This record gives sequence, structure tokens and C-alpha cells, in this order.
Amino acid sequence: MQLAWVDWGFIALFIVISLVVGFWASLKAGKDSGSFFLSGRNMPWWLLGASMVATTFSTDTPNLVTNIVRTQGVAGNWVWWAFLLTGMVTCFIYAKLWRRSGVMTDLAFYELRYSGKPARALRGFRAIYLGVFFNVMVMAMVSLAAIKIGAVMFGLSPFQTISVAGVVTVVFSTMGGFLGVVVTDLILFVISMAGAVWAAYIAVNLPEVGGLTNLMAQPQVADKLSFLPDFTHWEVALTIFIIPLTVQWWSVWYPGAEPGGGGYVAQRMLAAKDERNAMGAVLLFQLAHYALRPWPWILVALASLVVFPDLASIQAAFPNLDESVIGHDLAYPAMLTFLPHGALGLVLASLISAYMSTMSTQLNWGASYVVNDFYQRFLRPDASEKELVMVGRIATVCLMLLACVMALYLRSALQAFNILLTVGAGTGLLFLLRWFWWRINAWSEIAAMLVSFLAALYFQFADLPSMTDWMKLIAGIGVTTLGWLVVTLVTPMTDKHTLRAFVEHIQPGGLGWRKVQQDATAEGVELQMISQDGPNLAASIGCVFAGCIGVYSVLFAIGYWVYGQGLMSLGLGGIALLSFALIWHLQRSSCNADEGFQQEASDLA
Repeated sequence: MQLAWVDWGFIALFIVISLVVGFWASLKAGKDSGSFFLSGRNMPWWLLGASMVATTFSTDTPNLVTNIVRTQGVAGNWVWWAFLLTGMVTCFIYAKLWRRSGVMTDLAFYELRYSGKPARALRGFRAIYLGVFFNVMVMAMVSLAAIKIGAVMFGLSPFQTISVAGVVTVVFSTMGGFLGVVVTDLILFVISMAGAVWAAYIAVNLPEVGGLTNLMAQPQVADKLSFLPDFTHWEVALTIFIIPLTVQWWSVWYPGAEPGGGGYVAQRMLAAKDERNAMGAVLLFQLAHYALRPWPWILVALASLVVFPDLASIQAAFPNLDESVIGHDLAYPAMLTFLPHGALGLVLASLISAYMSTMSTQLNWGASYVVNDFYQRFLRPDASEKELVMVGRIATVCLMLLACVMALYLRSALQAFNILLTVGAGTGLLFLLRWFWWRINAWSEIAAMLVSFLAALYFQFADLPSMTDWMKLIAGIGVTTLGWLVVTLVTPMTDKHTLRAFVEHIQPGGLGWRKVQQDATAEGVELQMISQDGPNLAASIGCVFAGCIGVYSVLFAIGYWVYGQGLMSLGLGGIALLSFALIWHLQRSSCNADEGFQQEASDLA
């Protein structure tokens, strides 16, 4: 496509803003590793929440949603909508625990919770396994989407797209550190949402589509509109709805939706001013990510079914594209070719911003693992802060290069999404229970990691024609869960002194720590436990349920409004207001007790 000067103006303005913010942040980020990776732990909830949302909106996200809607309908999005349950549990139960831990990265948690050589080995291995392997896979997914957009919009080869996008992103990421990432994320989120909404408006009003009313009446669209799957097709409903809501959300580890929190979500909770800001950041993330953002992408996907009803029509419209990149996910960038000048520039700037937001977060997070949990912990424990920052910047460049290479071998965002789900299957329950059950040890996590990885390799590459994807996922979850539970029960317990220190520092509460307290009492040691049940656990569980109802109500209220069903939209909007009012009431009623708990915990510390 030919871009006009106004389009290039939008793109240039965005890049200039990003680099200016990166330069400004570099003046503070280079002081020490705490500034480079956590910005001094003084970030407000609204900035961290916006950063989480911006990070999860990348160039591959609208492509993934488009792929799902075109092949499985709107209801197919339950495969990721179900992770809202994970997010709400993290928000109201685990966010405070993470902030209270005071660790630099979530991997440092291992030596706070476990003991001995297994804990040290686990921390070092996970630093490479997650910070490099998993992280590179996620960044490759994001870069694959950039490749497809570059091919459709500019006629660039995969190598050309990756080279340009990689250089700009890595320069920005190495300069500003975490502070530059979160501040820029706020700007990127606004630009990205504006571009997505504008793209949806133009796509729906194309002459071929004819507006919302006509779009909903199109035969190729009408059967894609339901929010729930067709339960007469049992296997489809099982795959996209029942399994995600009953099993997947608590059992599968997936970047950005880790049960109990982890990765860059944990990084932002650890960077919050206090426990309340950590919780507020995660709540804002859940609302914006699951309720406010999906509909612009869904509308473009539905409109694409009218303009490009099948893969052959996409191929015919772009005959010069490599066949390897032709897929349903290509329909999103294909629809962007209809944008007028001005709108085209803004949307392209929003997609570039989405790419840079996610990549800069992944790079900073991955580098934090490499530096804090591997380099400093095992290679150079006496390294200076200047050296740690330098190694962090070198690690950033290396991670970017690896991601670019892997992106050249992927074929679709959905393919990579399914691979990551399978690799993380069965580990989620462990991440939820390790805060509340004393018997889980470092060997439990080692077993879960190894078994899930081996199971994923087997189910992905073995010739199993009788097993569908959902069967492989359930089998992987079952094998992994059984494996780590058996290992937990037959391996030595964590050192009792480590367990007692963890209880006194974190104050998790719950029956799962009663044996630790009883053993300490029998030895004449009195543990400083404020409460057996932790602070306001009942209120937190109530907030989890109310939060899920509220966010889903907002999501479908917007959907019914888009569909022209105003009465249903108003009804769901009312339910959402009641749900959030309940959360406000529960939080307010527990505020004094929670503050008292925090003060007493601080006194004990």
C-alpha cells in the first residue's frame, strides 16, 4: 500500500514519543537494578494496570481473535475469556501476598518458600526456561503477527519486517528499563484502543458490509454471533467452553494468565507502592482486558467474513504473499487495507505501539530473570549495580535476536497459543496451592515442569489420530498433576526453618499451614501468626465471584449493545453495577481490619 504523508506523520510521532520517553526514563533506570527492573517499587495502580493491558494487546492479539471468530464464532473466545477466573483469584487473593513478599522477581520466591540445593537449582533453571525459552516463544508469536501485517500493508519480506521492528524495539527497551516501559505503555494503550475502535468503525461501514444491521443479517455472520457455543455439537462446546471454564483456568500456566500470578504480572505487582495498589492494578487489568477491549477486534473479524469469506479470497486479494502466511488470522491486516489515509496511519501506529509495548515488557521481564535469578545469583553474586544494568541490556538484545529467528518458523498465532497451553498444562494447581500448603516443595515444581514439558512434546509430535486437541490437553493436565502430587508426597519436606520464616513473613493463613504451627509449638517455638485464616479471606473470595460476574456482564452488555439488543444490554449493565458495588462494599468493610493486619504484620517484620 501507498501511505500518505499524514499516515507517516502518525507513525513518526509515535516513534518520537516512545524514544523521548525512553531517553527520559534512562536517566533514572540506569542507577541500579532495582530501578531498571522495578522502578523503585513506587508505582501507582492505574499506571501498572494500564501497563498490563497494553502488554497483553499486541499485534498478534487481534489476529488471534480474528482467527477464532472466523473459525469458531464469537463463542470460541471462551478459550481465553475463561482466564478471567484466574485473574480475579490473583487480584483478590494473591496480589497482596506477592507485594508482601518483597522479592525482586517472582523466581526469587523459590528461595523464600523452599530450601536447599533443589530451591537454588529450580530458580536458576526457571530463569532460563521461562526467561528465555517461554519468553522467546511469546515474543515470536508477537513478531509473527508483525510479519503478516508488514507483508500485507507494506509488501515487506519476513526478514525486512523483523529487522526494522526489532531494531526500534530493542533500542527503546535497553534505554528506559521498567520505568520507560510502563510510562510508554500508558500512551500506547490509548493509541492502540483509538486505532482499534476506528478500524472497527470503518470496517463495519465499508460498502461491502453496509453497517452493523446489515452485517448481523449476513448469512455467513449470523451463525457466528452467539456468546455461547452450540451444545448440540458436544465436542465443540466441550473444547471452547466447558473445559476452559472448569479445568483450563486453574490448571494451565499461560503467560499473562498464570494461576496465582507470575511473569510480567507479578513484576508489576512487585513494583506497586503497596498491597492495595497491587490489587487495584490487577483489577483494572481484568476489566479492560476482558470486557472493554475485545469488541473492536470481533467486529473487524465479523466484517472480514463478508469481505473475505474464505482463505481463497484472501489469497486472491494478495496473490504475491507467501502461501506460508495465508491463514484466517491474516484477515485482520487484510481488512486494514481498506482504511482511508489518516485512519490508516493511526491504526498502523497503534499496531506498532502494541508490538513495542508487548515486546518491551517481555524483554525487560526476561532480562530481569537472566540478570537477577541466574547471572547475579550463580555467576557474579558480587556484581556491581552498574554491571547488572549492563548485563540486563545485553540480555535484552540477545532475547530479541532469538525471538526474531523463531518467528520465521511459526505459521499462525493460534498454533503458538495451543503449544504454550499444552506446555503449561497441569502446573497451575501447584502455583495456587504452594502459598497455602506446606507440603509442596521444590521437587514438586521441578516434577511439574519436567512432566508437563515431556507430556507436551509427546502429545504434540506423537502420531495419535484418535486424540483431539482437548483430549491431549486433559491428558497432559492429568499426567502432570498426578506426577507432581506423587513427587510431593515421596520427597523430603522443605526445611522447617524456611517454612516458619515464610509463614511469619507472608502471613498466608489457612489450614494448610496448621501442621507447621503445631510442630513449632511442640518444639517450644511460637510462630508469629496474626490469623489462622489470613486477612479477610472470606471477603476476598466474595470479591472473586463478584468480579467475575461484573466483568462478564460488562463484556456481554457491550456485545448486546453492538447487536442492537438494548434491553439485554441495560439489564447486564445493571448486574455489572451491582457486582462492582458489592466489591466496593466488601473492600470497604474489610478496610479497617486489613489495615490493622498490615500494621501488625509490619510490626512483626
